[in-house]
Amino acid sequence: MPKARWTMIALCFFASTINYIDRANLAVAAPFIQRELHLTPTTMSFVLSAFFWTYAAMQIPFGWLADRIGPRITMAVSVVWWSAFTMVTGMMRSVPGLMTARLLLGAGEAGAYPACTKVVSLWFSRGERGIASGIFTSGVEVGSALSLPIVAWVIAVFGWKWSFLVTGTFGFVWVIAWIVLYRDPDQHPRVSAEQYRALRIARGDTSYRDAHAEAAPWASVLRHRAVLGMTLGFFCMNFVKYFFITWFPSYLMNARGFSLAQLGTLGMLPALCAIPGSWLGGATSDALFRRGWSMTAARKTCLVGGMLLSSCITLCAFADSRAIAIGLFSLTYLSLSFVSANAWSLPADVAPSPRHVATISAIQNTASNIAGILTSTFTGIMLTVTHGSFAIPLLTAGAFCVIGACSYLFIVGPVEPIRFDRTERGAQPQLKAG
Repeated sequence: MPKARWTMIALCFFASTINYIDRANLAVAAPFIQRELHLTPTTMSFVLSAFFWTYAAMQIPFGWLADRIGPRITMAVSVVWWSAFTMVTGMMRSVPGLMTARLLLGAGEAGAYPACTKVVSLWFSRGERGIASGIFTSGVEVGSALSLPIVAWVIAVFGWKWSFLVTGTFGFVWVIAWIVLYRDPDQHPRVSAEQYRALRIARGDTSYRDAHAEAAPWASVLRHRAVLGMTLGFFCMNFVKYFFITWFPSYLMNARGFSLAQLGTLGMLPALCAIPGSWLGGATSDALFRRGWSMTAARKTCLVGGMLLSSCITLCAFADSRAIAIGLFSLTYLSLSFVSANAWSLPADVAPSPRHVATISAIQNTASNIAGILTSTFTGIMLTVTHGSFAIPLLTAGAFCVIGACSYLFIVGPVEPIRFDRTERGAQPQLKAG
């Protein structure tokens, strides 16, 4: 296989890291913004959730774009867009201004993960997609972890407004490296014709690239049980995961009495523990597949086991000490990351053709960010109603972990390319599992 594939996935990892630093900086700055602008938890929840509305809405357009023109241009446009509006966020002085900046930020960030999934499908074999997805998705945890000390330090020294201006510059530096280094494998100068032929076979093109699959109707693809199950499972996983991106810093400061310094040190432990979870999750399913397990058994074992283990977040509502709470949050985040690497591998595993990969990933990510809207808004409303108690949000999160496990286990069928065969009457192609 071409060695250049590791450079490509490393670039995706850094993009994912910057993506989450820019996304999570508002969560770190939220307590300071609330005090300065005199915002209630409910109002702050609307500001936090604004990002997810446009992020969800733009998933499918960016996924379609990545499938049509490739990830190189799609990623460059996405990163420049979101970096600019990260910086704009720091210039806002009102709730409408903050919400507008976050809406535009979400629209730009929507292109990152469909494009990264496309990179994985283009550059990696079926037996390496898990670890490749684990590498780029681990940027989520690295970004979440780094956002706490970086943003906390900038806020302490310069104020919350400067935190957005500083982190917004990271993406512009990354885009330069991306434009210089990234090419699709069929256009890369370091990939020979022989290597490209081997790569096409290893990534499974011959098993599903046929005329019927290329012409597969989108309505039929999206109604398939595999896509529906993936979408529901991804929704449940991210309902829990986005708690860490939105309300977790506020939880530590308001419910556990953390100082800003402790937030920037102890508060990053769950995200640090989650970093190896992504790599371990992808490597485990790949190793099981290479040892003779079916792709269905390899992926589902990791997906279902990780979702069930992450339900321990419910116990945080009853933890008596900071140490126990942080430990349970760390185990939850690690388990979700273990699941995430496999969930992001599924679009390439089940897509009927390469032209469907990014858009299927965008479909499931749309659902995940509807979950982001719900978890950020629901948590804020519950805090207002219960006068600051996080018990109901944490109990609800645990329930969604179990629902997600059931979705991956029972709704998602065989993990294999969806195939299309013509009916005996020569009508429209019909879906059936491979």
